[in-house]
Amino acid sequence: MLRFGGLVWLVALVFGLVWSAGPPGQAVSQERTGAFGFVLNVDGAIGPATLDYISRSLRRAQDEGAELIILQLDTPGGLMESMRGIIKDFLASAVPVVTYVSPSGARAASAGTYLMYGSHVAAMAPATHLGSATPVQLGGIPGSDDSSDQPPAEPGGEAGDAPEKREGGSAMERKVLEDAVSYIRELADHHNRNADWAERAVREAVNLGAREALEQNVIDIVAVDLMDLLAQLDGRTVTMFNGDRQLATADLELRYLDADWRTRLLSVITHPNVAYFLLIIGFYGIVFELANPGSVVPGVVGAICLLLALFAFQVLSVNYAGLALVLLGLALIVGEAFAPSFGMLGIGGLIAFVLGSIILMDGSHRAVSLPVIGGTALVAAGFMLWTVTRLVGVRRRVPVSGVDQLPGSVAKALEDFVPVDEGYAGYVWLSSERWRAVCPQPVAAGDSVTVVRVEGLTVGVTLDHRHKEAL
Repeated sequence: MLRFGGLVWLVALVFGLVWSAGPPGQAVSQERTGAFGFVLNVDGAIGPATLDYISRSLRRAQDEGAELIILQLDTPGGLMESMRGIIKDFLASAVPVVTYVSPSGARAASAGTYLMYGSHVAAMAPATHLGSATPVQLGGIPGSDDSSDQPPAEPGGEAGDAPEKREGGSAMERKVLEDAVSYIRELADHHNRNADWAERAVREAVNLGAREALEQNVIDIVAVDLMDLLAQLDGRTVTMFNGDRQLATADLELRYLDADWRTRLLSVITHPNVAYFLLIIGFYGIVFELANPGSVVPGVVGAICLLLALFAFQVLSVNYAGLALVLLGLALIVGEAFAPSFGMLGIGGLIAFVLGSIILMDGSHRAVSLPVIGGTALVAAGFMLWTVTRLVGVRRRVPVSGVDQLPGSVAKALEDFVPVDEGYAGYVWLSSERWRAVCPQPVAAGDSVTVVRVEGLTVGVTLDHRHKEAL
């Protein structure tokens, strides 16, 4: 009971630490005065951790009265659901948001392009680009609103053929495409930017460099660095949800809000492959603890991994039918070890496990990778094969215990045998048990006898003079 209580406290402590984390960059002094702005940095794919990081930073900026937030961006794209959540925060923010693609060589591809169109001011450093905003739908549930996007493998390759493929694709693909087009055009109209090019970025996956984007009214500013950006922002009027606002960025103090440990932790555990492994480790850890009560370590590790996996699946776009199939498959594979069925449970579990793993992520390009699924399935198949092989071997093996092994064993007479119809009968000590024995010859207490047959609870014996003294 104490061990279980310790497990509960440990799990509660881990999640308490995760949820008690304040906004990122909490170490920045709160005593400084004067106009200031926050600088965020998003470098990599956009996902649930990015949404959490930006949302908490926006809340802090509003609470502390920041003049603006500058989001430095370098991303290949990411989850559509997370991107939409970020843009909702942009549009509802009382603090102007400036997206700034930097440093030189950076990109705002795919979901990054939507973020540029959704921000109050869009800026880029020289030698940067944006575009390739065609959404990619991989096996979602028909009628689902979930979609994902990612940049093409290489410019002018498959993405260049996207319009023909999309226009002639399935009804679901056309729905996703038209939804994305309508969404980005509305963002463009809201901020008075080039809506026609935005539509081309979605339909044709086209790209633009910084200078071309400025000339075509896709962005508002090209700035070489943050100081240049602040100089060009000063006096600019932006449209907020509650009216127009003029920026005052001259001599503005910039405070950096880097991603904290909570954001980094979320970015790791919300990766589909990591969440998938956490689920499997957690499941087997709990099973091992239940099969071996008192082991503690498997139960602690399993509980933590399972809870982290469930949290990750909550923020990811998860198909719950797939999750149920994965858990059912794992249960059947484990059941093969505890209730051997010569592979029937194991094979059924393996099929359910693989099918569930494939459909686990609901229409997201950040699905569990096939090599990971294949490798895990091979390990599960190996475990099942080992279990069945051991079972068959045990069934074929000559019994090593029980009454079949008694003939030939040496026993010790516990008393003088008395005459009976079968000869002489008495009790012997055999295999640490008291047995009734019959013998065709008289037997005295302490004599050694050899078992020749077993008849129910009676053994037939003969005198064994070789062992008489030894026993």
